[in-house]
Amino acid sequence: MKKYIFVTGGVCSSLGKGIAAASLGTLLESRGFRVSMIKIDPYLNVDAGTMSPYQHGEVYVTDDGAETDLDLGNYARFTSSPLSKANSITTGQIYQTVINKEREGKYLGKTVQVIPHITDEIKSQILRIGSNKETDITIVEVGGTVGDIESVPFLETARQCIHEMGRENVLSVHLTLVPTVSGDEMKTKPTQHSVKELREIGIQPDILLCRAKKELSESMRKKIANFTNVDVESVLSAIDVNTTIYEIPLIYHQQKLDEIVLRKLHLELRPAQVDNLSEMVAGYKNAKSTVTIAMVGKYVDLHDTYKSIDEALVHAGMGNKVRVKILKIDAEKLEKSATPEELLGGADAILVPGGFGQRGVEGMVLAVQYARQARKPYLGICLGMQIMVIEYARHVLQLEGANSTEMNPQTPHPVVSLLEEQEGVTKMGGTMRLGKSATHTKGHTHIRSAYGHEIIWERHRHRYEFANAYKESLENAGLKISGYTSDGMLVESTEWKDHPWSTGVQFHPEFTSKPTKPHPLFRAFVAACIK
Repeated sequence: MKKYIFVTGGVCSSLGKGIAAASLGTLLESRGFRVSMIKIDPYLNVDAGTMSPYQHGEVYVTDDGAETDLDLGNYARFTSSPLSKANSITTGQIYQTVINKEREGKYLGKTVQVIPHITDEIKSQILRIGSNKETDITIVEVGGTVGDIESVPFLETARQCIHEMGRENVLSVHLTLVPTVSGDEMKTKPTQHSVKELREIGIQPDILLCRAKKELSESMRKKIANFTNVDVESVLSAIDVNTTIYEIPLIYHQQKLDEIVLRKLHLELRPAQVDNLSEMVAGYKNAKSTVTIAMVGKYVDLHDTYKSIDEALVHAGMGNKVRVKILKIDAEKLEKSATPEELLGGADAILVPGGFGQRGVEGMVLAVQYARQARKPYLGICLGMQIMVIEYARHVLQLEGANSTEMNPQTPHPVVSLLEEQEGVTKMGGTMRLGKSATHTKGHTHIRSAYGHEIIWERHRHRYEFANAYKESLENAGLKISGYTSDGMLVESTEWKDHPWSTGVQFHPEFTSKPTKPHPLFRAFVAACIK
């Protein structure tokens, strides 16, 4: 029988269910089990592709082009779980599928209802992943908070799975909050109420992860266990960490989370292999030097907007045995600054990430011009590469008004323009150039040196591309084209001639970086910062 773990959250959102689920996946893999991860999002959007970064944070892209919740990025960084469109489930997808089946007459005239039709569809999508012969344990994270009306069908599905497959095959792990008030006094009442809400739905949690500023005392754990019918050994502390989130699996391991899970699922207690993770975390915490990277973007006010880039820089720091300090700068503020030196002068390097729309673009152009002229290492990702091209066209080729047609459809010099296949596209969701494709790198370039291979595979998410009409004039002026698509038709990467280290890429390398395997491009970028 396959094993399933449902991870839910209570009291409030943003407690870290995704990190908790990913950490559990890490620990189970360290004991030799094959894990699959699923994220359920209760919103009615079909996917995260059309959602504002200010509402939802980063959109994570899979190899097959799914635009998903950022927690899939956590799964990718923490585990070896294969991720695709099937690993991301939303209410919008479920209802769309059920309505399509109803229109096709597949329900044979029955009245279509939440139970059983919606819950059966949710269940079938979970089992489709969990029944794979390459999977031992499937971890299902249910987004939202227990008590939200949107989550009810998914929690009912979890209840049905526990009832049908048995508690020895399906576990409930519930993450709650133990707040601190009046100085150091910790309160358990919110956790008690959260578990009460879950039990009213019909789910008795097997394990409680209690988010708190410090470790719960033995008496407090016993009190929570007494009021929630959870074994005291299964009431664990999910304490805050100050250095790196990759310490969290080790904290859970110290409290025997993985051992408790395996025992409750009647699985073999294989030895845990966490030495590599421990060494990596210790090395990062004890790093003696720090590099500062200025990230000039338009969504810097929200912590999770550039989550994968933040983590890829941390991984690169681990790979270079230094800490990375990320200085996030609002591109609009740069437009109003007296000089770029004021905001960027203290940084060792500059990075411009992806984004959409006109706002902040002129500030990014100033940042890129400063990086080129001050000879500071520069990494441009997606829009960051396009800004690199725009800046060079304006200030080296002297093409006044050069721009992207996304920012200015009437620009006299459209050095970045809409992809041909995007002409006439009206639906925004899932219609960009998405997913993994090959890039052929040129020899004697920074990107070839970083990867060490001619052909590399990376994921894309964009509608606009380098305009080939300007390729020859830009190259003659000193902008190096360092990578192309397989057919040679699209430019995929650029760099500046006679510059210490500069690379702009049209793809998103941050999506495939891991703490135990830093992405080569970010690793080379941080190495250039050290120099």
